[in-house]
Order: sequence, then C-alpha cells, then structure tokens
Amino acid sequence: MINYFSQIVFVQPYWLIALIAIPALIAHYWIKNKQQNASLQLSSLEWAKNIRPNLRTRLRHTPFVLRMIALVLLIIVMARPQIFTKQKHTNIEGIDIIMALDVSGSMRAMDLKPNRLEAAKEVAKEFIDGRKNDRIGLVIFSGEAFTQCPLTTDHNVLKSLFKPIESGMIEDGTAIGDGLATAINRIKDSEAISRVIILLTDGVQNSGSIDPISAAEIAKEYGIRVYTIGAGSKGTAPMPVQTNFGEQVVDVEVNIDEEILQKIASTTDGKYFRATSNKSLEKIYNEIDLLEKSKIDVNIFQNKSEEFLDFAIVAILILLLEMLLRFTIFRIKP
Repeated sequence: MINYFSQIVFVQPYWLIALIAIPALIAHYWIKNKQQNASLQLSSLEWAKNIRPNLRTRLRHTPFVLRMIALVLLIIVMARPQIFTKQKHTNIEGIDIIMALDVSGSMRAMDLKPNRLEAAKEVAKEFIDGRKNDRIGLVIFSGEAFTQCPLTTDHNVLKSLFKPIESGMIEDGTAIGDGLATAINRIKDSEAISRVIILLTDGVQNSGSIDPISAAEIAKEYGIRVYTIGAGSKGTAPMPVQTNFGEQVVDVEVNIDEEILQKIASTTDGKYFRATSNKSLEKIYNEIDLLEKSKIDVNIFQNKSEEFLDFAIVAILILLLEMLLRFTIFRIKP
C-alpha cells in the first residue's frame, strides 16, 4: 500500500490545497455540536451513574466522519492521480581500446613537461579513469613492440603497469608499423561493437619489419579505428643527451612523419592529432573520449494509468452510506 501511494503523481496538484479546509470544517462541526447540546439543572446525578450511552449515541458522529472522508477522496479525484510504470532495459556495450605508446629515446624530449613520455603516461591514465565501461590494453614500442597489458577492465592494474615504462627499456628505434600490428593482434578478435587503437609517437619509422600503411590496411579489414597522435613541438625541442661532460640538455630537431600518421588515421576512419604541449595532449584525449562514447542500448516501456476512478467510486459509496445512516439510524426526528 505504501509503495502504491509513493508511485502516485497528481496532474492537477493545486486541487490539494482544498485539503486545508478539512480541519476548519471539523472545528466548525465541533463548536456547533457543543452549542446544540441541551442543558438541564438537577439537584443530583446519583441516579444516572449506571446509565451507559447506547450504540447510536456512541456512533452519532459517524455520518460527519464519513462525509469528511468522502470530501478528501473527492478532492484527490479532482487532482487527477496517475501512476507511471516504467520498465527499463539497459545494455552497456563497452568499447575495446588498445593504447600503443612510443617509448623510444626521443620521447625523453622536454617540450612536454616533464618530458613527452611522462606527459603521455599521465594523460593516458586520466583518459582510462573516464572509461569505466571499456576494456583497455597497452602496447609499447620503439625498435620493437610488445604487449605491456592485454585488454582488461581492471583499470587499476592497467594504470600500475604504466609506472615502470621508460625510454630505453627495449631496443631503441621507431617501429610504428610493428607497434600498430601488435595492437591489432591484441584487439582483432574482440567482439565489442567498437574497437579502437590510440597510437602515440614522436618520430619517423626507422626500424621494424612491418610497413605502417600495410598495418593500417589490416586494421581497416578488421574494422578497427586508429587515432594517431604526433607528440612534440614543431622545429626543435630540448632533450637530455649524454656528452663527454655528462648529461646535458640540448635542442634537437623534431621529426614526426605526419603524412604517415594522417594516412593511418584516414585509412581506418580515425583521426590524426598533433600534441605540442601538455594542454593540447589533454584536449586530444578529451576529444577522443567524446568521439568514442560507450554504446548504451536502452529500451523504456512507459505506461500511464489514471487512478481517480477508484477514489471516485469509494467516495460515492461512502457518501451513499453516510446518507443512509443519516436518514435511518441517525435521523433526527422533528
């Protein structure tokens, strides 16, 4: 019963204001009833001690109570009570994402703070935090490529595997094709509605055994979309290098094969981005986040039912009962 009333909404709720008249009517009835009581002065009431009021006397207020109940119900009828019932089926189909991250020596360049690699790692982790419904994996590459973390929904484990990543942990070089191919191999058998690779690099293909465009064609065949990010400022960038006097920061020329990255993106129906600062890198990941929202299939069945009829029927029955009692048992004879 409580659940029933909690589901009721009123189409014309202003009628409920009329309920404040009920206490006023009760007060008026009580005052009037007291004024109508006859008084008689007697020398003693000892003789009336054992007299008990009969049932009719005890229930003499019943017609008024019934009338008030009926009035409340009629006010509710005028407010048009309705119940909305909903059945909602939600089917969240997450997107599978592989992040392919360049860890070559040039990722130590300091045009992004503190350097390209650390900036890419931090922004990637923030991106992961916003993809709660998705499986995400991580591939790293430089002169060769390997899987740092397969597709997983355990994002805490995934983020922890970013920590040990550093430049020089695998053979140096820039094997963009191998990195992309490894990422494709990790996601190609996924049954997700949308499969995505985010490939970030700061260089030009100079090693590896797989051509980047050939890898892009394979991704296209599997229906995998690739977003490519070129990380690094244009012109030159400060980078720590080893010299005879120890490690020193010098300006080195920035070489990013934007043409190849654009071709990979366009081939797979993805998009190419250039990140020249930490802020622009964050914006890129935010844009990818908006482009690749989880697919949510929601079916809502809504039913609206008018509930005033039940209240009206009860009110009429109570009024008929009140009239019956008032003109029979509680009839006041002239």
